[in-house]
Amino acid sequence: MTLTAQSVWDNCLSFIKDNITPQAYKTWFEPIKAVKLTDNALSIQVPSKFFYEWLEEHYVKLLKVALNKVLGENAKLVYVIKMENTYGNNQPFTERIPSANRSTMKSQEVDAPLKNKNPELKNPFVIPGIRNLQIESQLNPNYNFENFLEGDSNRLARSAGMAVANKPGGTSFNPLLIFGGVGLGKTHLAHAIGVQIKDKYPAKTVLYISAEKFTQQYIESVKKNNRNDFIHFYQVIDVLIVDDIQLLSGKAGTQDVFFHIFNHLHQNGKQVILTSDKAPVDMQDIEQRLLSRFKWGLSAELQHPSFETRIAIIKQKLYQDGVEMPEEIVEFLANNIKTNVRELEGAIISLIAHSSFNKKEITLDLAKKIVDNYVKHTKREVSIDYIQKIVSDYFQMDVETLQSKTRKRHIVQARQLAMFFAKKLTKASLASIGSQIGQRDHATVLHACKTVDNLASTDKQFRKYVEDLGKKLSV
Repeated sequence: MTLTAQSVWDNCLSFIKDNITPQAYKTWFEPIKAVKLTDNALSIQVPSKFFYEWLEEHYVKLLKVALNKVLGENAKLVYVIKMENTYGNNQPFTERIPSANRSTMKSQEVDAPLKNKNPELKNPFVIPGIRNLQIESQLNPNYNFENFLEGDSNRLARSAGMAVANKPGGTSFNPLLIFGGVGLGKTHLAHAIGVQIKDKYPAKTVLYISAEKFTQQYIESVKKNNRNDFIHFYQVIDVLIVDDIQLLSGKAGTQDVFFHIFNHLHQNGKQVILTSDKAPVDMQDIEQRLLSRFKWGLSAELQHPSFETRIAIIKQKLYQDGVEMPEEIVEFLANNIKTNVRELEGAIISLIAHSSFNKKEITLDLAKKIVDNYVKHTKREVSIDYIQKIVSDYFQMDVETLQSKTRKRHIVQARQLAMFFAKKLTKASLASIGSQIGQRDHATVLHACKTVDNLASTDKQFRKYVEDLGKKLSV
Protein backbone atom coordinates (compact mmCIF):
# COMPACT_ATOMS: atom_id res chain seq x y z
CA MET A 1 0.00 0.00 0.00
CA THR A 2 1.37 3.43 -0.99
CA LEU A 3 1.73 5.83 1.91
CA THR A 4 0.23 9.31 1.49
CA ALA A 5 0.50 12.34 3.75
CA GLN A 6 -3.10 11.82 4.83
CA SER A 7 -2.73 8.12 5.59
CA VAL A 8 0.46 8.72 7.61
CA TRP A 9 -1.18 11.53 9.57
CA ASP A 10 -4.37 9.47 10.16
CA ASN A 11 -2.24 6.68 11.64
CA CYS A 12 -0.42 9.20 13.84
CA LEU A 13 -3.75 10.64 15.01
CA SER A 14 -5.06 7.20 15.99
CA PHE A 15 -2.10 6.77 18.32
CA ILE A 16 -2.24 10.38 19.63
CA LYS A 17 -5.98 10.16 20.34
CA ASP A 18 -5.44 7.23 22.68
CA ASN A 19 -2.83 9.11 24.71
CA ILE A 20 -4.39 12.51 25.47
CA THR A 21 -7.70 13.90 26.69
CA PRO A 22 -10.55 14.39 24.18
CA GLN A 23 -10.50 18.17 24.78
CA ALA A 24 -6.75 18.39 24.14
CA TYR A 25 -7.14 16.33 20.97
CA LYS A 26 -10.01 18.51 19.72
CA THR A 27 -8.16 21.75 20.47
CA TRP A 28 -4.66 20.96 19.24
CA PHE A 29 -4.86 18.11 16.69
CA GLU A 30 -8.19 18.36 14.87
CA PRO A 31 -7.23 21.74 13.25
CA ILE A 32 -4.01 20.27 11.78
CA LYS A 33 -4.00 19.29 8.09
CA ALA A 34 -1.63 16.88 6.37
CA VAL A 35 0.02 18.70 3.44
CA LYS A 36 2.59 16.41 1.78
CA LEU A 37 4.89 13.47 2.28
CA THR A 38 8.40 13.63 0.84
CA ASP A 39 10.61 10.60 1.58
CA ASN A 40 10.42 10.33 5.37
CA ALA A 41 9.33 13.95 5.96
CA LEU A 42 5.68 14.64 6.74
CA SER A 43 4.48 18.26 6.27
CA ILE A 44 1.54 19.36 8.41
CA GLN A 45 -0.24 22.72 8.33
CA VAL A 46 -0.94 24.45 11.65
CA PRO A 47 -3.01 27.65 12.09
CA SER A 48 -0.36 29.90 13.63
CA LYS A 49 3.10 30.32 15.09
CA PHE A 50 1.55 30.14 18.56
CA PHE A 51 0.02 26.78 17.62
CA TYR A 52 3.40 25.50 16.42
CA GLU A 53 5.13 26.65 19.61
CA TRP A 54 2.49 25.00 21.78
CA LEU A 55 2.91 21.67 19.96
CA GLU A 56 6.68 21.88 20.33
CA GLU A 57 6.36 22.78 24.00
CA HIS A 58 3.79 20.18 25.05
CA TYR A 59 3.44 17.42 22.45
CA VAL A 60 6.82 17.00 20.81
CA LYS A 61 7.51 13.63 22.48
CA LEU A 62 4.07 12.32 21.59
CA LEU A 63 4.50 13.45 17.98
CA LYS A 64 7.92 11.83 17.79
CA VAL A 65 6.67 8.46 19.05
CA ALA A 66 3.63 8.56 16.75
CA LEU A 67 5.66 9.47 13.66
CA ASN A 68 8.39 6.93 14.40
CA LYS A 69 5.76 4.19 14.71
CA VAL A 70 4.46 4.99 11.21
CA LEU A 71 7.57 6.12 9.28
CA GLY A 72 10.45 4.65 11.28
CA GLU A 73 13.37 6.12 13.21
CA ASN A 74 14.43 8.57 10.48
CA ALA A 75 11.08 10.36 10.36
CA LYS A 76 11.07 14.15 10.06
CA LEU A 77 8.27 16.63 10.67
CA VAL A 78 7.81 19.89 8.72
CA TYR A 79 5.37 22.51 9.93
CA VAL A 80 3.56 24.72 7.41
CA ILE A 81 2.42 27.74 9.38
CA LYS A 82 -0.64 29.50 8.01
CA MET A 83 -0.28 33.27 8.45
CA GLU A 84 -3.05 35.55 7.22
CA ASN A 85 -2.26 38.91 5.62
CA THR A 86 -4.34 40.95 8.06
CA TYR A 87 -2.09 40.52 11.06
CA GLY A 88 0.81 42.78 10.17
CA ASN A 89 4.33 42.10 9.01
CA ASN A 90 5.88 40.71 12.15
CA GLN A 91 6.95 37.37 10.68
CA PRO A 92 8.44 34.83 13.08
CA PHE A 93 10.58 32.94 10.54
CA THR A 94 12.90 33.97 7.74
CA GLU A 95 12.35 31.08 5.34
CA ARG A 96 9.05 31.49 3.47
CA ILE A 97 7.54 29.56 0.60
CA PRO A 98 4.15 29.90 -1.05
CA SER A 99 1.53 27.34 -0.07
CA ALA A 100 1.10 24.69 -2.75
CA ASN A 101 -2.66 24.63 -2.47
CA ARG A 102 -3.81 28.18 -1.66
CA SER A 103 -2.60 31.07 -3.76
CA THR A 104 -4.35 33.64 -1.55
CA MET A 105 -2.53 32.58 1.59
CA LYS A 106 0.95 33.28 2.89
CA SER A 107 2.61 30.39 4.64
CA GLN A 108 5.94 29.47 6.16
CA GLU A 109 7.65 26.13 6.45
CA VAL A 110 9.78 25.17 9.38
CA ASP A 111 11.82 22.03 9.26
CA ALA A 112 11.28 21.11 12.90
CA PRO A 113 13.71 18.54 14.30
CA LEU A 114 11.91 16.34 16.79
CA LYS A 115 13.63 17.50 19.92
CA ASN A 116 12.03 19.21 22.85
CA LYS A 117 12.21 22.98 22.51
CA ASN A 118 11.11 25.35 25.23
CA PRO A 119 9.62 28.50 23.66
CA GLU A 120 8.39 31.13 26.06
CA LEU A 121 4.59 31.25 26.27
CA LYS A 122 3.51 34.82 26.77
CA ASN A 123 -0.25 34.35 27.05
CA PRO A 124 -1.19 34.78 30.70
CA PHE A 125 -4.27 32.57 30.82
CA VAL A 126 -2.73 29.39 29.42
CA ILE A 127 -2.10 26.62 31.92
CA PRO A 128 0.63 24.30 30.60
CA GLY A 129 0.29 20.53 30.75
CA ILE A 130 -1.07 17.84 28.44
CA ARG A 131 -3.53 16.46 30.97
CA ASN A 132 -4.73 19.84 32.21
CA LEU A 133 -5.06 21.77 28.99
CA GLN A 134 -7.39 24.70 29.42
CA ILE A 135 -7.68 28.44 29.31
CA GLU A 136 -8.55 29.86 32.70
CA SER A 137 -11.94 31.54 32.26
CA GLN A 138 -11.46 34.31 34.91
CA LEU A 139 -15.18 33.92 35.73
CA ASN A 140 -16.66 34.56 39.17
CA PRO A 141 -19.03 31.64 39.98
CA ASN A 142 -20.84 33.82 42.53
CA TYR A 143 -22.24 35.87 39.65
CA ASN A 144 -24.86 33.52 38.24
CA PHE A 145 -28.41 33.60 36.86
CA GLU A 146 -29.88 32.32 40.12
CA ASN A 147 -28.95 35.49 41.99
CA PHE A 148 -29.56 37.85 39.04
CA LEU A 149 -33.21 38.67 39.72
CA GLU A 150 -35.46 39.39 36.76
CA GLY A 151 -37.56 42.57 36.54
CA ASP A 152 -38.91 45.00 33.96
CA SER A 153 -35.59 46.87 34.04
CA ASN A 154 -33.50 43.89 32.90
CA ARG A 155 -35.90 41.35 31.32
CA LEU A 156 -34.67 41.75 27.73
CA ALA A 157 -30.98 41.59 28.67
CA ARG A 158 -31.47 38.61 31.01
CA SER A 159 -33.56 36.67 28.47
CA ALA A 160 -31.02 37.32 25.71
CA GLY A 161 -28.23 36.26 28.08
CA MET A 162 -30.04 32.99 28.84
CA ALA A 163 -30.50 32.32 25.10
CA VAL A 164 -26.79 32.92 24.46
CA ALA A 165 -25.80 30.72 27.42
CA ASN A 166 -27.92 27.86 26.08
CA LYS A 167 -26.63 28.17 22.51
CA PRO A 168 -23.40 30.23 22.35
CA GLY A 169 -22.66 31.41 18.81
CA GLY A 170 -25.90 29.87 17.61
CA THR A 171 -28.33 32.76 18.11
CA SER A 172 -28.77 36.08 16.35
CA PHE A 173 -27.52 37.77 19.56
CA ASN A 174 -23.89 37.83 18.43
CA PRO A 175 -22.40 40.02 19.66
CA LEU A 176 -24.55 40.55 22.74
CA LEU A 177 -23.89 44.07 24.04
CA ILE A 178 -25.20 44.74 27.56
CA PHE A 179 -25.20 48.45 28.44
CA GLY A 180 -26.41 50.66 31.28
CA GLY A 181 -25.33 52.86 34.16
CA VAL A 182 -23.05 52.06 37.08
CA GLY A 183 -24.12 49.32 39.48
CA LEU A 184 -27.02 47.94 37.43
CA GLY A 185 -25.59 44.44 36.96
CA LYS A 186 -23.75 44.45 33.61
CA THR A 187 -20.71 42.60 34.93
CA HIS A 188 -22.88 40.23 36.96
CA LEU A 189 -24.92 39.27 33.88
CA ALA A 190 -21.82 38.86 31.69
CA HIS A 191 -20.28 36.49 34.27
CA ALA A 192 -23.59 34.62 34.66
CA ILE A 193 -23.68 33.89 30.92
CA GLY A 194 -20.10 32.62 31.00
CA VAL A 195 -20.68 30.50 34.12
CA GLN A 196 -23.73 28.82 32.58
CA ILE A 197 -21.89 28.14 29.31
CA LYS A 198 -19.04 26.48 31.23
CA ASP A 199 -21.56 24.36 33.15
CA LYS A 200 -23.44 23.31 30.02
CA TYR A 201 -20.47 23.05 27.61
CA PRO A 202 -17.36 22.16 29.69
CA ALA A 203 -15.28 21.67 26.53
CA LYS A 204 -15.78 25.27 25.35
CA THR A 205 -13.08 27.82 26.14
CA VAL A 206 -14.64 30.85 27.82
CA LEU A 207 -12.65 33.95 28.76
CA TYR A 208 -13.77 37.02 30.71
CA ILE A 209 -11.49 40.06 30.52
CA SER A 210 -11.83 43.79 31.08
CA ALA A 211 -11.15 46.10 28.14
CA GLU A 212 -8.48 47.77 30.29
CA LYS A 213 -6.64 44.46 30.84
CA PHE A 214 -7.02 43.58 27.15
CA THR A 215 -5.38 46.91 26.24
CA GLN A 216 -2.50 46.33 28.68
CA GLN A 217 -1.87 42.87 27.19
CA TYR A 218 -1.89 44.27 23.67
CA ILE A 219 0.61 47.03 24.57
CA GLU A 220 2.84 44.39 26.20
CA SER A 221 2.64 42.19 23.09
CA VAL A 222 3.74 45.10 20.89
CA LYS A 223 6.68 45.83 23.23
CA LYS A 224 7.77 42.19 23.16
CA ASN A 225 7.24 41.93 19.40
CA ASN A 226 4.71 39.07 19.62
CA ARG A 227 1.52 40.73 18.40
CA ASN A 228 0.65 37.68 16.28
CA ASP A 229 0.80 35.40 19.31
CA PHE A 230 -1.55 37.77 21.15
CA ILE A 231 -4.05 37.63 18.26
CA HIS A 232 -3.83 33.87 17.85
CA PHE A 233 -4.36 33.32 21.56
CA TYR A 234 -7.66 35.20 21.42
CA GLN A 235 -8.68 33.41 18.24
CA VAL A 236 -8.86 30.02 20.00
CA ILE A 237 -11.52 31.32 22.42
CA ASP A 238 -15.06 29.97 21.95
CA VAL A 239 -16.78 32.62 24.10
CA LEU A 240 -15.06 35.98 24.61
CA ILE A 241 -16.52 38.32 27.25
CA VAL A 242 -15.09 41.87 27.28
CA ASP A 243 -16.20 44.17 30.12
CA ASP A 244 -16.37 47.98 29.71
CA ILE A 245 -15.71 47.96 25.96
CA GLN A 246 -16.14 51.76 25.92
CA LEU A 247 -12.66 51.99 27.47
CA LEU A 248 -11.21 51.23 24.02
CA SER A 249 -12.19 54.84 23.19
CA GLY A 250 -9.30 56.70 21.59
CA LYS A 251 -7.02 53.64 21.55
CA ALA A 252 -6.59 53.16 17.79
CA GLY A 253 -4.09 50.28 17.94
CA THR A 254 -6.14 48.26 20.43
CA GLN A 255 -9.32 48.91 18.42
CA ASP A 256 -7.58 47.66 15.27
CA VAL A 257 -6.42 44.40 16.87
CA PHE A 258 -9.81 43.85 18.50
CA PHE A 259 -11.46 44.38 15.10
CA HIS A 260 -9.44 41.48 13.62
CA ILE A 261 -10.09 39.23 16.63
CA PHE A 262 -13.82 40.04 16.56
CA ASN A 263 -14.06 39.29 12.83
CA HIS A 264 -12.31 35.94 13.21
CA LEU A 265 -14.47 34.83 16.13
CA HIS A 266 -17.71 35.98 14.53
CA GLN A 267 -16.95 34.37 11.17
CA ASN A 268 -16.17 31.08 12.90
CA GLY A 269 -19.41 31.00 14.88
CA LYS A 270 -17.81 31.93 18.21
CA GLN A 271 -19.75 34.03 20.74
CA VAL A 272 -18.77 37.59 21.71
CA ILE A 273 -20.32 39.28 24.76
CA LEU A 274 -19.59 42.94 25.53
CA THR A 275 -20.59 45.32 28.31
CA SER A 276 -20.58 49.11 28.18
CA ASP A 277 -21.84 52.05 30.20
CA LYS A 278 -23.42 53.48 27.04
CA ALA A 279 -25.12 52.36 23.83
CA PRO A 280 -22.99 52.07 20.64
CA VAL A 281 -24.59 55.24 19.24
CA ASP A 282 -23.28 57.20 22.25
CA MET A 283 -19.70 55.87 22.21
CA GLN A 284 -17.08 58.50 21.42
CA ASP A 285 -13.75 57.93 19.62
CA ILE A 286 -14.56 54.34 18.62
CA GLU A 287 -13.92 53.50 14.95
CA GLN A 288 -17.07 53.34 12.82
CA ARG A 289 -16.22 49.86 11.50
CA LEU A 290 -16.08 48.58 15.09
CA LEU A 291 -19.31 50.34 16.12
CA SER A 292 -21.09 48.80 13.13
CA ARG A 293 -20.04 45.34 14.33
CA PHE A 294 -21.29 46.06 17.85
CA LYS A 295 -24.71 46.60 16.23
CA TRP A 296 -24.71 43.26 14.35
CA GLY A 297 -26.29 41.39 17.23
CA LEU A 298 -28.40 42.73 20.10
CA SER A 299 -27.83 45.78 22.29
CA ALA A 300 -29.78 45.26 25.53
CA GLU A 301 -30.09 48.03 28.11
CA LEU A 302 -30.15 47.54 31.87
CA GLN A 303 -32.25 50.27 33.48
CA HIS A 304 -32.79 51.34 37.08
CA PRO A 305 -34.66 48.56 38.92
CA SER A 306 -38.34 49.12 39.68
CA PHE A 307 -39.67 49.25 43.25
CA GLU A 308 -40.79 45.61 43.04
CA THR A 309 -37.39 44.50 41.76
CA ARG A 310 -35.63 46.43 44.54
CA ILE A 311 -37.83 44.68 47.12
CA ALA A 312 -36.92 41.29 45.61
CA ILE A 313 -33.19 42.16 45.60
CA ILE A 314 -33.28 43.16 49.29
CA LYS A 315 -35.15 40.00 50.31
CA GLN A 316 -32.75 37.79 48.39
CA LYS A 317 -29.73 39.49 49.96
CA LEU A 318 -31.21 39.06 53.45
CA TYR A 319 -32.01 35.41 52.74
CA GLN A 320 -28.43 34.75 51.57
CA ASP A 321 -27.05 36.36 54.73
CA GLY A 322 -29.55 34.56 56.99
CA VAL A 323 -30.98 37.81 58.34
CA GLU A 324 -34.61 38.63 59.03
CA MET A 325 -35.92 42.18 58.65
CA PRO A 326 -39.40 43.65 59.16
CA GLU A 327 -41.37 44.37 55.97
CA GLU A 328 -41.61 48.11 56.73
CA ILE A 329 -37.80 48.39 56.80
CA VAL A 330 -37.46 46.47 53.53
CA GLU A 331 -39.96 48.87 51.91
CA PHE A 332 -38.18 51.89 53.42
CA LEU A 333 -34.86 50.81 51.88
CA ALA A 334 -36.48 50.12 48.49
CA ASN A 335 -38.19 53.51 48.53
CA ASN A 336 -35.11 55.50 49.47
CA ILE A 337 -32.29 53.88 47.49
CA LYS A 338 -33.28 53.89 43.84
CA THR A 339 -30.09 54.63 41.96
CA ASN A 340 -28.60 51.17 41.50
CA VAL A 341 -28.31 47.65 42.85
CA ARG A 342 -24.78 48.14 44.19
CA GLU A 343 -25.88 51.03 46.44
CA LEU A 344 -28.84 49.01 47.65
CA GLU A 345 -26.69 46.02 48.62
CA GLY A 346 -24.13 48.34 50.24
CA ALA A 347 -26.80 49.91 52.44
CA ILE A 348 -28.08 46.47 53.51
CA ILE A 349 -24.54 45.37 54.44
CA SER A 350 -24.03 48.60 56.45
CA LEU A 351 -27.32 48.09 58.27
CA ILE A 352 -26.54 44.47 59.17
CA ALA A 353 -23.01 45.43 60.28
CA HIS A 354 -24.21 48.26 62.54
CA SER A 355 -26.83 45.98 64.06
CA SER A 356 -24.29 43.20 64.72
CA PHE A 357 -21.40 45.29 66.02
CA ASN A 358 -23.54 47.48 68.27
CA LYS A 359 -25.79 44.58 69.32
CA LYS A 360 -28.85 46.61 68.32
CA GLU A 361 -32.07 45.37 66.83
CA ILE A 362 -32.70 46.38 63.22
CA THR A 363 -35.30 49.13 63.56
CA LEU A 364 -36.76 51.74 61.23
CA ASP A 365 -34.86 54.48 63.10
CA LEU A 366 -31.56 52.65 62.60
CA ALA A 367 -32.42 52.13 58.93
CA LYS A 368 -33.15 55.86 58.50
CA LYS A 369 -29.85 56.77 60.15
CA ILE A 370 -27.89 54.35 57.93
CA VAL A 371 -29.64 55.41 54.73
CA ASP A 372 -29.21 59.15 55.51
CA ASN A 373 -25.52 58.60 56.14
CA TYR A 374 -25.10 56.28 53.16
CA VAL A 375 -26.94 58.46 50.67
CA LYS A 376 -25.17 61.59 51.90
CA HIS A 377 -21.81 60.10 50.90
CA THR A 378 -22.99 58.74 47.58
CA LYS A 379 -23.08 60.85 44.45
CA ARG A 380 -26.68 60.53 43.27
CA GLU A 381 -27.77 60.38 39.66
CA VAL A 382 -30.91 62.42 38.98
CA SER A 383 -33.69 60.76 37.02
CA ILE A 384 -35.01 61.85 33.62
CA ASP A 385 -38.47 62.30 35.20
CA TYR A 386 -36.99 64.66 37.78
CA ILE A 387 -35.18 66.66 35.09
CA GLN A 388 -38.40 67.03 33.08
CA LYS A 389 -40.27 68.25 36.19
CA ILE A 390 -37.61 70.84 37.09
CA VAL A 391 -37.43 72.15 33.49
CA SER A 392 -41.25 72.26 33.18
CA ASP A 393 -41.60 74.16 36.47
CA TYR A 394 -38.89 76.61 35.43
CA PHE A 395 -40.72 77.45 32.20
CA GLN A 396 -44.12 77.36 33.94
CA MET A 397 -45.64 74.52 31.93
CA ASP A 398 -46.64 70.95 32.76
CA VAL A 399 -44.65 67.89 31.74
CA GLU A 400 -47.31 66.84 29.18
CA THR A 401 -46.79 70.15 27.34
CA LEU A 402 -43.00 69.68 27.44
CA GLN A 403 -43.39 66.23 25.84
CA SER A 404 -46.03 67.29 23.29
CA LYS A 405 -45.55 67.48 19.51
CA THR A 406 -46.01 71.26 19.37
CA ARG A 407 -43.39 73.30 17.52
CA LYS A 408 -43.84 76.50 19.57
CA ARG A 409 -40.40 77.92 20.09
CA HIS A 410 -40.37 78.22 23.90
CA ILE A 411 -41.71 74.65 24.32
CA VAL A 412 -39.19 73.24 21.83
CA GLN A 413 -36.38 74.98 23.71
CA ALA A 414 -37.60 73.63 27.06
CA ARG A 415 -37.72 70.11 25.60
CA GLN A 416 -34.23 70.50 24.16
CA LEU A 417 -32.92 71.67 27.54
CA ALA A 418 -34.48 68.65 29.24
CA MET A 419 -32.74 66.36 26.72
CA PHE A 420 -29.46 68.22 27.16
CA PHE A 421 -29.46 67.82 30.96
CA ALA A 422 -30.66 64.21 30.73
CA LYS A 423 -27.61 63.39 28.60
CA LYS A 424 -25.31 65.38 30.87
CA LEU A 425 -26.58 64.13 34.24
CA THR A 426 -27.66 60.53 33.61
CA LYS A 427 -26.11 57.39 32.15
CA ALA A 428 -29.16 56.78 29.96
CA SER A 429 -28.64 56.19 26.24
CA LEU A 430 -29.77 58.78 23.69
CA ALA A 431 -32.47 56.37 22.58
CA SER A 432 -33.69 55.95 26.18
CA ILE A 433 -33.71 59.74 26.76
CA GLY A 434 -35.68 60.33 23.56
CA SER A 435 -38.15 57.60 24.44
CA GLN A 436 -38.84 59.13 27.88
CA ILE A 437 -39.07 62.72 26.65
CA GLY A 438 -41.98 62.57 24.25
CA GLN A 439 -41.19 59.38 22.29
CA ARG A 440 -38.40 60.95 20.22
CA ASP A 441 -35.52 59.06 18.60
CA HIS A 442 -31.81 59.29 19.43
CA ALA A 443 -31.12 61.63 16.47
CA THR A 444 -33.55 64.20 17.91
CA VAL A 445 -31.73 64.07 21.28
CA LEU A 446 -28.36 64.50 19.57
CA HIS A 447 -29.68 67.49 17.61
CA ALA A 448 -31.13 68.99 20.83
CA CYS A 449 -27.78 68.74 22.64
CA LYS A 450 -25.95 70.45 19.75
CA THR A 451 -28.61 73.19 19.59
CA VAL A 452 -28.31 73.90 23.33
CA ASP A 453 -24.51 74.10 23.06
CA ASN A 454 -24.75 76.51 20.12
CA LEU A 455 -27.43 78.76 21.66
CA ALA A 456 -25.64 78.86 25.03
CA SER A 457 -22.57 80.29 23.31
CA THR A 458 -24.43 82.89 21.19
CA ASP A 459 -27.60 83.86 23.11
CA LYS A 460 -27.19 85.56 26.51
CA GLN A 461 -30.76 84.84 27.66
CA PHE A 462 -30.53 81.19 26.69
CA ARG A 463 -27.19 80.89 28.50
CA LYS A 464 -29.00 82.11 31.65
CA TYR A 465 -31.57 79.31 31.21
CA VAL A 466 -28.75 76.76 31.12
CA GLU A 467 -27.01 78.24 34.18
CA ASP A 468 -30.23 78.50 36.23
CA LEU A 469 -31.30 74.94 35.43
CA GLY A 470 -27.78 73.69 36.08
CA LYS A 471 -27.94 75.08 39.64
CA LYS A 472 -31.42 73.62 40.27
CA LEU A 473 -30.30 70.21 39.01
CA SER A 474 -26.87 70.19 40.67
CA VAL A 475 -26.33 66.97 42.61
